Amino acid sequence: MRITVCLTDNRPDPWIEGLRAALPEAEVENWAPGAAPADHAVVWSPPQALLDDQPGLRGMFNIGAGVDALLKLKVPPQTRVVRLDDAGMSVQMAEYVCHFLIRHFREFDAYEAEGRAGRWSYRKPRERKDFTVGVMGLGVLGERVAKAIGQFEFPVNGWSRSAKSIDGLRCFSGESEFDAFLGASRVLVNLLPLTPATRGILNRETLSKLNGGQPGGYLINVARGAHLVDADLIPLLDSGQLAGATLDVFEVEPLAADHPFWRHPKITVTPHGSARTEREASIAQIASKIRAMEQGEPIAGVVDVTRGY
Repeated sequence: MRITVCLTDNRPDPWIEGLRAALPEAEVENWAPGAAPADHAVVWSPPQALLDDQPGLRGMFNIGAGVDALLKLKVPPQTRVVRLDDAGMSVQMAEYVCHFLIRHFREFDAYEAEGRAGRWSYRKPRERKDFTVGVMGLGVLGERVAKAIGQFEFPVNGWSRSAKSIDGLRCFSGESEFDAFLGASRVLVNLLPLTPATRGILNRETLSKLNGGQPGGYLINVARGAHLVDADLIPLLDSGQLAGATLDVFEVEPLAADHPFWRHPKITVTPHGSARTEREASIAQIASKIRAMEQGEPIAGVVDVTRGY
């Protein structure tokens, strides 16, 4: 069995060493044009040249949860695209979302600003029942985030393309229930996969429907930058329709130094750090899936390339 590794903007050596240790029966090498045919590839944002060079791949394993970069490629029909199920990312994502949700709800950003100015201040406590949180995308990460939010006793809504039933969540599904989901949610957390259907889904029209169309909605985007129409966000903030936004992902990364998001007082920017891949856990998961595939066993995380997730 031969495995090729192609990790754009990542050091391949630790992954190669880890895969060799986890799969001693396999030959694991860094990909280069003209390399010997491989059975499987472990990748991050690979070029089309990899697939052109390796038309016989049976499995292509992404080292992250999002596979939108792979779906831009011409993937051979027999190649199964496989994403990570979790590998330590869901707890990180839950921490991140709960942190910024609570920071907004408890107005800790305002307390911090007043503290720096040397002002002792008091703000009337707000009620959780008035801050229903809507989670868009109820996959492995989305469900974990929604359940974590519920532990802080916020009402939680969930929206997904297909119908789901999850304890503790009011679930909405499909286009027919999307507007109702937005209207019933004051804080919106985006965890959708990026597909042609979801690109630009966070725009003036949809974000204006939060909180029943009343001012005070809040956005947390931890999925992909291309979900958001950048030009629509600042007018919504300036008008008061949205109270603020926390953004961890951007259409172009790193975010340009002159981008207005950096300087807007109602926007918190973080550098795509809401959930980092944990290498050891990821290697163990990928190795287990490769071994299962070789034995003809079913595996989790296989992407439906026609749906995009």
